[in-house]
Amino acid sequence: MTLSAISQINGVITRFAPTPSGYLHLGHAYSAFFAERAARSRKGTFALRIENNDKARCLEKYERALLDDLSWLGLSWENPVRRQLDHTQDYLNGISKLKGMGIIYPCFCSRKEIWNEVNRISNAPHNAVIGGLGPIYPGTCRTMTLDEQENRILSGHQHAFRLDTMRAIQIVRREQEDFHWEDLDYGKQAAKPEIFGDFIIARKDGATSYHLSVVIDDAAQSVDLVTRGDDLRDVTHIHFLLQKLLQLKSPRYQFHRLLLDNNGERYAKRDNAQSLRALRAQGITPVQIIKSFGFT
Repeated sequence: MTLSAISQINGVITRFAPTPSGYLHLGHAYSAFFAERAARSRKGTFALRIENNDKARCLEKYERALLDDLSWLGLSWENPVRRQLDHTQDYLNGISKLKGMGIIYPCFCSRKEIWNEVNRISNAPHNAVIGGLGPIYPGTCRTMTLDEQENRILSGHQHAFRLDTMRAIQIVRREQEDFHWEDLDYGKQAAKPEIFGDFIIARKDGATSYHLSVVIDDAAQSVDLVTRGDDLRDVTHIHFLLQKLLQLKSPRYQFHRLLLDNNGERYAKRDNAQSLRALRAQGITPVQIIKSFGFT
């Protein structure tokens, strides 16, 4: 039975989607339990996805470890587990569809070039226009002719692909009046993807961006309630836009608090947050962890 059929019988489908680029920490555990409890409380289904699209950072040993850690915590999920590397064609199809709509373009700019251009336009570095994903891209490559684009590509220039956000918004708004996504706690939220400017759809290494991959994955797994940390609330605006462009059903969203360490900083792999593996070695039990989260 498919996840979609299960959803129709039992209720919502939620998911936990870790990236195997390091060991899971308490922040991951909280997010996983939040999603699992959101499904359980609605007699729904909890799904798992391995977001291993970044070949350079994602390692099999971390994937094995996270599956072991989640099982140790007492979590179970609906099979099969979706692994991004097994579905590359799905993402390429998404890019192809956006290309066919004429709303993505190659971008040859380096990060340094983008910062320099943003600062030049803003007259001073402290006036740089910052969006939710960093400096708002000034559209340097958007006005290139097709011949210019092709010549640079044939010359071997590395390039990413960006979405022409304002053009994409115009297309979606022509086709539908309701331009909102639903927050389970706060109701309808007006979609404002323009706050991010022209964001990246595919990286220079050829991998699709998190934003494109996640909306395709959620649709493929029939996820109809996305639970995520409050730090990802704003990116929902661009996920909504991509869902409408690709004619995918928009799920509802629910956001949870971020766990903080003893220094008041959120747990993060890049800061070498204490892993679940380390806590296990210290004799900490799943029951203690669950109690510390306030879950029952």
